Amino acid sequence: MQDKRLVNQQLLRCGYTTGTCAAAASKAATTMLFEKERVDSVSITTPNQTSLNIDVLNPQLTDKKACCCIQKDSGDDPDITNGILVSAEVSLTESKGINIDGGKGVGRVTKPGLDQPVGNAAINSVPRKMIEDSLNELARHYDYDGGFNVIISVPEGEEIGKKTFNPELGIVGGISILGTTGIVEPMSAKALADSIKVEISVIAAESNESILIFLGNFGKKFTEEELKLSTSPGIMCSNFIDVALDSSVEYGFKNILLIGHIGKFVKLGIGLFNTHSHNGDGRIEALLSCALEAGADLETLKAINACVTTNAVLDILYEKELLDKTMEILNDRIQHRIDKRVPPEANIGFICFANSGEYEGILFESDNAKELMTIWKTD
Repeated sequence: MQDKRLVNQQLLRCGYTTGTCAAAASKAATTMLFEKERVDSVSITTPNQTSLNIDVLNPQLTDKKACCCIQKDSGDDPDITNGILVSAEVSLTESKGINIDGGKGVGRVTKPGLDQPVGNAAINSVPRKMIEDSLNELARHYDYDGGFNVIISVPEGEEIGKKTFNPELGIVGGISILGTTGIVEPMSAKALADSIKVEISVIAAESNESILIFLGNFGKKFTEEELKLSTSPGIMCSNFIDVALDSSVEYGFKNILLIGHIGKFVKLGIGLFNTHSHNGDGRIEALLSCALEAGADLETLKAINACVTTNAVLDILYEKELLDKTMEILNDRIQHRIDKRVPPEANIGFICFANSGEYEGILFESDNAKELMTIWKTD
């Protein structure tokens, strides 16, 4: 892939996700079934509208099914899955619809609260939609009104999966097929941290005294759509809350407002200001401790301990009418951690939210959050 990004004065090549590989392999295999011949490349458009032409490896074709592989390319910021083969086997069915499942090397979900329900292959929603869209497009082109059976496999997936967080999440037997944009952005940890510092320095140089810090894309979207605030001046800090917070203080911002989803924000409650999974998790443990202080009984605590996502914990807390009290305790702990990190003259506030469930919306906020929000009011 030739698409590049300028990162820390270097042009780095982008790559594509396992989800893109799975969709491209599925499209190529289906094309072979309709054309009755092998193909050596396939074109696909990712969810962020990037057009790719990818080499097809190991094409095999019989009367009833076709299969092929796509090699994962992580670009200039390779991860553990760089270079692996993602395979798709496609067969036509009389019944309509597209059935997608995982074969060898694709993990299977064993705990609730993940993108897929228990028992499903760990092929996330966006890759599944990419596969469905590609196959529906081919069905229209070839005037086909039947269905498809798709099996996604990763020959090296079982061994690679053991080196990821999948076992802790309750995904067994292989890797997950992931991706939201379809593209892997080349960005090393140091380069990302450096870019955050530069972005903050630029905002400071424009004589701004206030800055928003979004913990991710969800935070920015929530700010625009739910809080109805301007998102400028603001930055996206991803996992680097520590870098964004420290740099904002160092550059003299008088008002700093952090806005983020509970999935990242909860880690601040145990002092993890760099929320990358490589540095540890602690999400469930943090919520477990807060729920205990809120008065949760033993059975509730056991149920929380069995969860693998924050949303699953929040569901339990909501059902047990412990959500408000638990969030109040977590709020106090995060405030304590921030107060220990930054000087008292810095006016730093925060807003933590959930974007699903009966409790959707703001879960908790600092005492000064409403006052800070007025700075970015658009009315």
